[in-house]
Amino acid sequence: MDATMTVRRMGGSLGGTFPKEAMELLNIADGDKLCVDVQEGKLVLTPYDPVFEEAMKVYRRGARKYRNALRELAK
Repeated sequence: MDATMTVRRMGGSLGGTFPKEAMELLNIADGDKLCVDVQEGKLVLTPYDPVFEEAMKVYRRGARKYRNALRELAK
């Protein structure tokens, strides 16, 4: 997908408008947060949330450790 995005001043910040195709491809909507990363001089935007990913790692460890207790609680 080739598309352009125009950067505009929005108050004291800069912002841009995403093409509809890009929003559909990333499955993002108005109000969603994006993770911004710079890799080799390129700006990379993803809906990936590193804080959520860490929380899921902690959950998976706990769910594995307390599997039997969680099974009993689910009854």
